[in-house]
Amino acid sequence: MNLRSLPQRFATSLVIVAGIAGVVGVLIAVLSFATGLTHALSTTGHPDRAIVLHKQAGSEVGSSIPHDWIATIMDGPGIARGGDGKAIGSAEMLATVNLPRTDNGLLGALSLRGVTAKALDLRSETRLVDGRMFRPGLREVIAGRGAQSRYRNLGVGSRVKFGESEWTVVGAFDSGGGAHDSELLGDLETVLSSYNRTTVNSVTVKLAGPGALEQLNAALTKDPTLSVLVKRETAYYDEQSKSFSGFLTIIAYFVGGIMALGAIFAALNTMYSAVSTRTVEIATLRAIGFGAGAVVMSVIVEALLLSVIGALIGAFIAWMFFNGNTVSSLSGAGLAQIAYQLRVGLDLVIVGIVWACVVGLIGGLFPAIRAARLPVATALRAS
Repeated sequence: MNLRSLPQRFATSLVIVAGIAGVVGVLIAVLSFATGLTHALSTTGHPDRAIVLHKQAGSEVGSSIPHDWIATIMDGPGIARGGDGKAIGSAEMLATVNLPRTDNGLLGALSLRGVTAKALDLRSETRLVDGRMFRPGLREVIAGRGAQSRYRNLGVGSRVKFGESEWTVVGAFDSGGGAHDSELLGDLETVLSSYNRTTVNSVTVKLAGPGALEQLNAALTKDPTLSVLVKRETAYYDEQSKSFSGFLTIIAYFVGGIMALGAIFAALNTMYSAVSTRTVEIATLRAIGFGAGAVVMSVIVEALLLSVIGALIGAFIAWMFFNGNTVSSLSGAGLAQIAYQLRVGLDLVIVGIVWACVVGLIGGLFPAIRAARLPVATALRAS
């Protein structure tokens, strides 16, 4: 009977549905930034690769490895070797450059990564999709698809200026949606020379197989001429993503919490109004034998049903407007900017529904108790 009478209270019920939809929509939208970033960084890291940083560094951008350490690192045990017998790895330097963005023309920061000739062999998921590879010794770069979509003048054949130097974009690459898609890659020695640097930020190597990481870590960390730490690439990017994605999650729950508080008051007012208009109906049910528990349950079920409907509407709106959209933001992983896709999946929908049910439960509980405590004789006399 309670649910059948919902159409008669359409306007008041719509208040709860709209309020919950707003809460869930905003919550899922903000959380999609965190899940999208986490997915992009998890795609970047691979378990068969290890990254070597300075011992006192927390990320690539804060790491500084002297040039004369590179040979010692690359000669370490546990590193896979190519057909030429040389270790598969790449010493890499990061520099931040500024280019106009495609959306508003304002300057935005992105990373120029100096890499060695083995970089594409090292990262098998990275492939050239247009143009050619840069040539050593020349100011040439290849641009990630993510960078091309977010910044101007990065088409193959374009010339861009970084500081006092002019560089030519000779190719484009795709790394499957990882963080490197938002970067420019150039010859390491040329980048070092252009920025007057003698140190690199990191050395990334391909591991030879199971147990290789422990073998490499033991050899490099015990070498008295080095001061480095070795991490599996997946673990490194997981650590780096936690700080920024955690911050976004806190923001999402803070904003969602404020909106949820407003939705609770809206639900309380609506359910109190519903109870007031159904005083005779509730009293009649009590008079013919329905207990207080049944009345409480009926009111709470109504509030929960409206909350779930609102949650599904909010989730659908968030999915329609945010899922798959590409955004660019600070990554928290030692990268200037990273372009990644927002992700609205089943996990976020479930989070939204849980939040909606909590709001609905709180919003329906007190009106339900009031309905159950309503004296039957008083209610019937008031009619």
